[in-house]
Amino acid sequence: MDQARSAESNLAITFMSRTRCVLLLTVSVSYNSGMSDREKLAEMLRARSVRHGQFTLVSGRTSEWYIDAKLTTFTARAMPLVGRLFLEKITERGWMPAAVGGLTMGADAIAASIAHESVEPRGGEGREIDSFVIRKEAKKHGTKAFLEGLIDPAGKAVVVLDDVCTTGGSTITAIDRAREAGLLVLGAICLVDREMGAEQNIQELHGCPFDRVFRFRELV
Repeated sequence: MDQARSAESNLAITFMSRTRCVLLLTVSVSYNSGMSDREKLAEMLRARSVRHGQFTLVSGRTSEWYIDAKLTTFTARAMPLVGRLFLEKITERGWMPAAVGGLTMGADAIAASIAHESVEPRGGEGREIDSFVIRKEAKKHGTKAFLEGLIDPAGKAVVVLDDVCTTGGSTITAIDRAREAGLLVLGAICLVDREMGAEQNIQELHGCPFDRVFRFRELV
């Protein structure tokens, strides 16, 4: 195909609708070769991750829209796009992190994608950015730490990541634990911001600069 690429996967997703009916979906994503990285990733998120129905969010709020970003961020085709778009955002903000990461597991695939793309010429032009993971619970053995992946983290400049932000609770937990470990948090970036209070809670109330790749309204 000269003008279009087709990325297809047969992803069986089941979920309960308002009528308690189980639906089986087949996901097919197509995009034109002239589309930007941002346009391609937006199409993948719409096809794979955005769902309509009745849902209870992590924050406890209810919504007729739900996004499971991991159904996109963990895929081979999405990872380079995710890595490059986050690197672009980091560069726009003028941040120079030694590493990126966040609370498992929403941030895990994003952090790995950024780290990989940071050493690719098309991505970070050879500037290496490592990745790390923040556990939801501390190890019960060994170092008993929340932080994984960094040797001697004290004083390292980092950017905290998340896949979907609603009120920002998970991101704030990651920021707090990163700071407790001695990391210098330059800011936080979310893949999709639902615009339900995250920016205010993270930036204005928690003193951490905040940005996003997409606003949720761009995807619906």
